Amino acid sequence: MNPIRLLPEEDVKLDLLSLGGLVMRMDPGIVPFAFAENYSVHVSGGEYNVAANLARCFGKRTAIATAIVDNPLGEKIAAEVRKMNVLGIYKHFKSDGVRGPNMALVWSDRGHGVRPPVVFYNRSNEAAALLKPSDFDFEPIFKEGVRWFHSGGIFAALSDSTPQLIIEAMKIAHDHGALVSFDLNYRAKLWAAANTGEKHSDVFGRIVEHVDVLLGNEEDLQMGLGLPGPDIHAVSKLDPSSFLKTIEQVHQRWPNIKAVATTLRDVKSTNRHLWSAVLWIEGNHWIAPTMELDIYDRVGGGDGFASGLIYGLLEGEDPEEALRLGWAHGALLTTYPGDTTMASLEQVKALARGQSARIQR
Repeated sequence: MNPIRLLPEEDVKLDLLSLGGLVMRMDPGIVPFAFAENYSVHVSGGEYNVAANLARCFGKRTAIATAIVDNPLGEKIAAEVRKMNVLGIYKHFKSDGVRGPNMALVWSDRGHGVRPPVVFYNRSNEAAALLKPSDFDFEPIFKEGVRWFHSGGIFAALSDSTPQLIIEAMKIAHDHGALVSFDLNYRAKLWAAANTGEKHSDVFGRIVEHVDVLLGNEEDLQMGLGLPGPDIHAVSKLDPSSFLKTIEQVHQRWPNIKAVATTLRDVKSTNRHLWSAVLWIEGNHWIAPTMELDIYDRVGGGDGFASGLIYGLLEGEDPEEALRLGWAHGALLTTYPGDTTMASLEQVKALARGQSARIQR
């Protein structure tokens, strides 16, 4: 039985509402940036990806509350959001045509073999960083019914006002019976440049006080929350024991947390990973099988896991099945270009059952 309790599907307008920033990912493929002449453009965002995956693959009613700039790049991003069947709830910003505000650019190549992927950012004067409490009228949105609210650490790192907005939304979500999740998504480069005026672990600590389902790997938990633990680089990446010990620390400090989930990934090369996942719910845990992945584009795999897991919990699946759905969808997402899904629900369920990659005729 699934111990996660949610509002009935028939009583709500949205299955999931995400809060976060939208970005354009510039992807030169396997060519290093200094030598690239062509780029693919992917609309992305850690919080948005979860909403997009749930809508596109899993048929759920989702929305993203975010900033949009009224210029051609904003128009392109909004069109991609619509294409993924996600409802955009926007705070609009006018651009001066020179300095912004801007839609952020994330530069991320795929690496290859022994050469790892490279990620860097241009988030100068980003519109999403300007978002603050009261920018969205959340009360009527949640009053109409939202089963699940989601946000993440990338959005929290953008400014001193975005964590306040996250907490405001989480409180309103709880007031109306929504379950609240947060993906720590600790990014050292973002926090090194953050303008929050305090340590990232203090920011995360305040947010996590309002979270039911916490997502994040062992590095996210230790580095993001400032928890002591074993050297994350010295233990096996597929051994869940140290991660489970860290979860116990998390639960002791934040007893409001009902569930914690993560992917386990052992990177043999850029294109060959060993892949598993763990789900902890109120003292019990489940571990997904380990599979070998041949990676095409690893960006978005964690968000793919999160969306598959959330789908399983929304559907009332037992925890092991929900975990397998997340594990399978995250694995499939690494086989596509871009940050959001191209999988079908049937493909996800088949892989979760252990179907092989034999040709389908």
